[in-house]
Amino acid sequence: MYRSHILVCGGTGCTSSGSQQVIQVLKNELKNHKLQDEVAVVKTGCHGLCAEGPIMVVYPEAVFYSQVRPEDIPEIVSEHLLKGRVVERLVYHDAETPEGIKSLNETAFYKKQHRIALRNCGVINPEEIDEYIGTGGYEALGKVLTEMTPDEVIQTILDSGLRGRGGAGFPTGLKWRFASGNRGNVQKYVCCNADEGDPGAFMDRSVLEGDPHVVLEAMAIAGYAIGASQGYIYVRAEYPIAVERLQIAIGQAREYGLLGKNIFDSGFDFDIELRLGAGAFVCGEETALMTSIEGNRGEPRPRPPFPAVKGLFGCPTILNNVETWANIPQIIINGPKWFASMGTEKSKGTKVFALGGKINNTGLVEIPMGTTLRTVIEEIGGGIPNGKKFKAAQTGGPSGGCIPAEHFDIPIDYDNLISIGSMMGSGGLIVMDEDTCMVDIAKFFLQFTVDESCGKCTPCRVGTKRLLEMLEKITSGKATLEDLDKLEELCYYIKENALCGLGQTAPNPVLSTLRYFRDEYVAHVVDKKCPAGVCKELLTYKIDPAKCKGCTLCARNCPADAIAGNIKEPHIISIDKCVKCGTCIDKCRFGAIYKE
Repeated sequence: MYRSHILVCGGTGCTSSGSQQVIQVLKNELKNHKLQDEVAVVKTGCHGLCAEGPIMVVYPEAVFYSQVRPEDIPEIVSEHLLKGRVVERLVYHDAETPEGIKSLNETAFYKKQHRIALRNCGVINPEEIDEYIGTGGYEALGKVLTEMTPDEVIQTILDSGLRGRGGAGFPTGLKWRFASGNRGNVQKYVCCNADEGDPGAFMDRSVLEGDPHVVLEAMAIAGYAIGASQGYIYVRAEYPIAVERLQIAIGQAREYGLLGKNIFDSGFDFDIELRLGAGAFVCGEETALMTSIEGNRGEPRPRPPFPAVKGLFGCPTILNNVETWANIPQIIINGPKWFASMGTEKSKGTKVFALGGKINNTGLVEIPMGTTLRTVIEEIGGGIPNGKKFKAAQTGGPSGGCIPAEHFDIPIDYDNLISIGSMMGSGGLIVMDEDTCMVDIAKFFLQFTVDESCGKCTPCRVGTKRLLEMLEKITSGKATLEDLDKLEELCYYIKENALCGLGQTAPNPVLSTLRYFRDEYVAHVVDKKCPAGVCKELLTYKIDPAKCKGCTLCARNCPADAIAGNIKEPHIISIDKCVKCGTCIDKCRFGAIYKE
């Protein structure tokens, strides 16, 4: 029996910040003070607040330490664990109040969250199956195999209102029902889409790293429901920690008889294998993913037939993403009404978002559907850094769109986002402030799509390239108003004619920025100016003679020799020579240089 448990984040973010070294020093320090039998050190998955890593939580007090370094450990051990005195300088800033130190769950970042998919992330050791079982793990699988028929399982998922969390939002139970016919007579497959390719998205990775068994359990439940005996998890090879923990979890589940033959003595057989993806964005599309699992080049195929009828190896197949799977066991245990009580009328439950961009609390959040964007950004996310104004939020990655400030109070759910030209997507949420150029953002996502297009269909292969060329023309100040009309026309053509969902949604970032920020496009075209001061070719660097002291520091550091002037006299920048690198602004001590 331990008197204290120390939970140290072992997710990718904290690992890259040095959490493994923290754990090692902590274990050594506990041994030096003969506390190794009194204090347990637990390596967990992601806690969510990635910007503050490495993270450490000390129980039973639930004291939340952030940005812990190996050199901080001796003080934590000697003060907190030996003397019971909290090391206040390391406490997460939001946890400190005049009344005392708040526990982890009382901080603004966690208070408004409701964790279902992330319930075990940051709580258990993902490499120990006993810890998962201790939190109710595999109870749902036992229940369906001993108390429920396959059709009852499917009806439960239907009644819950769970929609796919991978982007399209298709009803999960309906997908299972389509694949459930002819059980026992044909080979079927259950697949997990862990090919998370959106820029800024890390939701699925964090679930796999923090709670891998929940995916295995859910896939086994689905296998029983549709009559499948084999599952595949398609995970990108760029997630080494997730891959390792999945391998450990599969091995442990087989050892415990929770995967393999005759699970729970029910006569039900189900096993899971991993397939590593090479990082192609298009393999996030369901038919391309299945083609890749088969050992072929990952390219989409026309639908119908849909995978539920003809999928992997030509057999009926269901494919759900990691977050969708993570909800399944809790729905089985708590019932469909419990899940359906959260969220909105057409979007039930919760949604995990990866908060990134211009936001104070970068990290992972899980909120009930219908929570407003304002709540997510200002309360959970801690607002915009440096007092800047909110400008837009990008959801859905390269397939999504921008939500402008006029929709800051919109409740986040599938239908609301689509109505304003965006989409839920897998859950990436990139926040932008007033210094962001929306034309440049559209160009960024188009560049990504062009690079990742599989090339199978002409509208995507050629059309997105032409779109990118138009955007580059706009940001370089060489476009006309006629080009804006052509840009919009081409967007709609690609949407209507591309082969797969990724190609069909590729123009969304352009269309949404045109819809809400057309004035910025016009400024680039007509005024030859970038209002946000981002597009390099449209910037002009100038020196304010009233502020310039003639110190020559800018001139001495200019790589293009574009600055001239005498000592103690105002200097001048030659527009013809200037390469717009910004070195002069960085070097000026008097704030005399500006760009417009």
